[in-house]
Amino acid sequence: MTTAVTERAELYLLPVIESRDFPIPQVAELAAAWYAIQTRSRFEKAVRTELTSRGIENYLAEFTEVHQWKDRKKEVAMPLFPGYVFAHFRETEKARLEVLRTNGVVRILGVSAAIEPIPDGEIESIRQLLLSGKQCYPYPFVQEGAWIRVRRGPLTGVEGRLVQIKSQTRLILSINLLSRSVATEVDARDVEPARDPRA
Repeated sequence: MTTAVTERAELYLLPVIESRDFPIPQVAELAAAWYAIQTRSRFEKAVRTELTSRGIENYLAEFTEVHQWKDRKKEVAMPLFPGYVFAHFRETEKARLEVLRTNGVVRILGVSAAIEPIPDGEIESIRQLLLSGKQCYPYPFVQEGAWIRVRRGPLTGVEGRLVQIKSQTRLILSINLLSRSVATEVDARDVEPARDPRA
């Protein structure tokens, strides 16, 4: 009696297990995003090197500054955002721990216990500016001024705030999570109004 019941149960279970009409739903993977990694003072390059060795995509934004010594001048690569490196990863416990265990890392920026991603556009604008070779420098964080898009030249497509400083027009790019900005000169004829993505 028990054997017959068991056989019948198995017969009813087999079609369900082997059926392809009802595939087991897959859990969607989280998309990778950029995060701001705070480092110990002057550890930006060491953190970049170690993150790279761990296979974690990262970005250290640097600009060139001329340092003057008594006998010579030298161009030195300086962090555009001192104390920060950006890392690109999926927000999982394993990935967070891998980043936090990196020598020189203080924390991943966020609100309360949650880490907060940085919009891709903010990182890409900084990248494009630095790759363009245009002179730029750190600038006080700014939220005033018209939101514009560059329509020609090496920064075509880059969006940011336009400010007037004396007689010069400057484009301000910001990483809002860091409350840090970068400035570069632009010709007012090369820009057009754009919609502020945060409005």
